Amino acid sequence: MRWPKLSAAISLAVIAALRIGAANAATSAADINLIMAIPAPTMTFSAHFIAEDAGFYAKEGLKVEGRNLVGVASTNAVIAGSADFTVGTGATFLRAIANGQKLLSIGTLVNKPMVELVLRKDVAQAAGITDKTPLDQRIKVLKGKTIAIQGVGSIIHAMQRLVSRRAGLDPDKDVRIAPMNPPAMLPALKSKQIDGFATSLPFTTQAVVEGDAVMLVSGPRGDLPEFIPFDYVVLYTRPELCQKEPVKCEKMARASKAATDFIVGKPNEALALMKKRFD
Repeated sequence: MRWPKLSAAISLAVIAALRIGAANAATSAADINLIMAIPAPTMTFSAHFIAEDAGFYAKEGLKVEGRNLVGVASTNAVIAGSADFTVGTGATFLRAIANGQKLLSIGTLVNKPMVELVLRKDVAQAAGITDKTPLDQRIKVLKGKTIAIQGVGSIIHAMQRLVSRRAGLDPDKDVRIAPMNPPAMLPALKSKQIDGFATSLPFTTQAVVEGDAVMLVSGPRGDLPEFIPFDYVVLYTRPELCQKEPVKCEKMARASKAATDFIVGKPNEALALMKKRFD
């Protein structure tokens, strides 16, 4: 895909949202192999990508294999033992706990919703709305529309349902959903298979910058202030992994903290690395 020309405001929204706490421990000289499950290849999970591309995993002696498992599949992989760590929303983490699953949170990486919902430009024009139209008015256009989401039951899906309810709509009857992987969303929008889509940057931003869509709702922009702060991205694993292999968890925490510190402290260098990855 082509990297969109991100606005400074949106880029900084991603950068400023990243936070994590890390454990203190001695490092081990031996390389450690592990699997990280990623719910989607979006900028929401920049800390993982930066830790890999800037060498923070390597510095800790970690050989990390990333696996793209859409939505809650990444959490299920950790629970099943086919992945060591994942980064998911606080809501997904707590839902698993409520259902009796045992998970251990290592730290929060993003403390605000990073979901955005865009609408195809011709659909928005036909409804007479722009991104300047008051939020409660522009979201009413969702009625009868087909919106692509990352995965059923994901936080992306939850946001789409929340916005639909805020518009006075029944999310099960008034809005159709089309689950798909984020890279497929813009092509589907361009070919008019869908009316809009909900996911995270850079895919939403790309659709707007290239003139194919209008921003309907943006978490990074602050359209949902009632959800700030919000544990949007949490790094977690199975508790027994940290009990049996504490060094692995300590190294993962330090590498993730180093990555978030790099993003916050050196935003231009971080953005350059992300451009290379998403180009």
